Amino acid sequence: MRVITGSARGRRLKTPENDAIRPTTDNVKEAVFNILQFDVEGRRVLDLFAGTGQLGIECLSRGAASAVFVDRDQAALQIVRENLKTCGLNGTLVNTDALSYLKGGGTFDLIFIDPPYDSGLYDEVLRTVNQVDKLSEGGIIIVEARRDTPLPDMDPPYRMLREYRYGKVKIRTYTKESTP
Repeated sequence: MRVITGSARGRRLKTPENDAIRPTTDNVKEAVFNILQFDVEGRRVLDLFAGTGQLGIECLSRGAASAVFVDRDQAALQIVRENLKTCGLNGTLVNTDALSYLKGGGTFDLIFIDPPYDSGLYDEVLRTVNQVDKLSEGGIIIVEARRDTPLPDMDPPYRMLREYRYGKVKIRTYTKESTP
């Protein structure tokens, strides 16, 4: 697993030695950043269920203004810390569960949601993002799930942009529309 492009291009990222964390595959990560293209530079990024931190790290490498990595697993955050150091990047690490973090203040321009596939957290996390309004206007939410996992619609001003399928994985994007 490597950083695709930007200031940390080619740096190898540490992965866990066990199956406790399921990193996003390189093919899916590349597809996600093809979807985002020019929507990364200068953005505030939230990497929920951070795991190895590779999505937030890729954003920082591409010029994101900041990244917050949230994971309840201290071992996962240690991997994120090591990966940030390897890449010469800085981020904020938060050791708590995603739902608790979302209920706090602050908004983000990009939010990555990639919980453990069988956790059943998709609906609750997206509902919480919607209720506490964590996304800035025009921001993007990227959700990774199994291809057959149903994902909810969000209430206005949030809406689904598009859904992509890559083998056994699907990526769904949402945005927050401008209010008149």
